[in-house]
Amino acid sequence: MKHLWLILIALLTGCVERPKHVTPVEHFQLDRYLGTWYEIARLDHSFERGLEKITATYSLREDGGVKVINRGFETQKRRWKEAEGKAYFVENPNTGFLKVSFFGPFYGAYVVMDTDYESYTMISGPDHSYFWILSRTPELAPEIQSRLIRKAKEAGFETDKLIYVSHQ
Repeated sequence: MKHLWLILIALLTGCVERPKHVTPVEHFQLDRYLGTWYEIARLDHSFERGLEKITATYSLREDGGVKVINRGFETQKRRWKEAEGKAYFVENPNTGFLKVSFFGPFYGAYVVMDTDYESYTMISGPDHSYFWILSRTPELAPEIQSRLIRKAKEAGFETDKLIYVSHQ
């Protein structure tokens, strides 16, 4: 039983690790980050498969955390799908490294790798299979998108496998 608890603790804490070569934004400004972001590109995961018009909206929670609403349109079922989560800073509020949960006590890493707060943000999860580029508008300037993709490739992400999200 003791070994089972140690394995469970290792699994739960392992999900909040940063991938190698991924550095969170320093001097992070949560107040500027809050609001709605449109998903521009991502690596594939079952929880977003078949979705278009995906957005992530961040707001403050009463307990000091961040409320996360992810929303997307299921094209096959022709309906909106929404998930509500919560996020908290892992190190300190000045570092863009949070842990996010959509399923009870289970948290995963949410690493803000780059952002200008006004037009784009680039996010990693706990390993190189989780990656997103978001924008304040449904489209992102091609030169910004290209720069972010180059940076992601240098950090070890398989950018040739990116899925580009339709907002039509």
